[in-house]
Amino acid sequence: MSLLTDLPRIPYEGPQSKNPLAFKHYDANRLVMGKPMKDHLKFSLAWWHAMSATGLDMFGPGTADKTFGEAPGTMEHARAKVDQGFDFMQKLGIEYFCFHDVDLVPEGKSLEETNRRLDDITDYIKAKMQGTNIRCLWGTANLFSHPRYMNGAGSSNSVDVYCHAAAQLKKAIECTVKLGGTGYTFWGGREGYETLLNTDMKFEQENIAKLMRMAVDYARSIGFTGTFYIEPKPKEPMKHQYDFDAATAIGFLRQYGLDKDFKLNIEANHATLAGHTFQHDLRVAAMNDMLGSVDANQGDLLLGWDTDQFPADVYETTLAMYEILKSGGLKGGLNFDAKNRRPSYTMKDMAEGFILGMDAFALGLKKAAAIIEDGRVDGFVKERYASFDSDLGRKIRKDEATLGELAERAIKQGQAPLPGSGRQEYLEGVVNSVLFSGE
Repeated sequence: MSLLTDLPRIPYEGPQSKNPLAFKHYDANRLVMGKPMKDHLKFSLAWWHAMSATGLDMFGPGTADKTFGEAPGTMEHARAKVDQGFDFMQKLGIEYFCFHDVDLVPEGKSLEETNRRLDDITDYIKAKMQGTNIRCLWGTANLFSHPRYMNGAGSSNSVDVYCHAAAQLKKAIECTVKLGGTGYTFWGGREGYETLLNTDMKFEQENIAKLMRMAVDYARSIGFTGTFYIEPKPKEPMKHQYDFDAATAIGFLRQYGLDKDFKLNIEANHATLAGHTFQHDLRVAAMNDMLGSVDANQGDLLLGWDTDQFPADVYETTLAMYEILKSGGLKGGLNFDAKNRRPSYTMKDMAEGFILGMDAFALGLKKAAAIIEDGRVDGFVKERYASFDSDLGRKIRKDEATLGELAERAIKQGQAPLPGSGRQEYLEGVVNSVLFSGE
């Protein structure tokens, strides 16, 4: 059995390094646009994948040994995961972690027993945090794995299940506050439907909103000042999930008056499952002042499910960081909701997965900053809409023009000329020139 504690500290060695256990692009204290790289890229370890996932899939058992020398399902194993996880984070310079309640401890035979276990492990984690730079980015409750949540939690047809979800949610919020978490996330794991034939969609969405409002009120009452996040996903495990994409989630939050407390946690793989690019959902969130945090991963476009791969596509990370930089940065961080492929089962493989992801985002950050500093893309976009800087254009933008006035202008000018060229190929060439112009 290999352990994470057997790994060396991971150094930065630069782009020419061929050492698999070294960063080529992530240089934590390097300044990019006036800020250290680590402040742009608040990397977070996802407890559910890093400390728990073994490669189990529907066709076979896991291949990775995550027992860490203890029997799974015990508190000794829960504490071993904390020891190994904190050592791993310190060796990679990762300063944040995220968790579900049941990632931290095995569920007990009752809520009271599970809560006692959570009290014990969060005491242990809090003590472990002392003397380190490691902090809790956000917490959440797993309201989707247990059979009781087969029809969702907030969207359940059972008031008993709804109450159980509320109790689990209450405790997860308390744990997040105890660990100093700066956010709390809702992922509607089964908040959706398989068929409309047995579903009252309006009823279910109203109940989800009520549960979220109760959660906000309770969290504020115990001193939580952080941000709540909702994480869009279109499908899986349900056929249709109510938080389909960024635009849908924003509409839901505004409809039920939750938008003052919530922002979005955008996941790359979820955006592509919704038929969008990662850049698209980041842009939608940012332009609505709802961009909060990010789950950093990527999917396989040839597969129709959530593969949660470590990010490797530098085009994607560059365009993502372009959106993030243009929006003023993230309120939250970059959480590696990512797991190794099933044949990559060693602890060294896990380290190399994190190095891949951290380097991909670090290179994306550098190249996104270079695109902004180059100015050609932003300059072109500004020029493309320059006609709205005219007197008439400004009247339109200020809501001072009338439909009749615009129609009169159109009649006077005759047939409207073609708009300026979009020059997509030129702009893609600009991006390529920046990406491949050296470090």
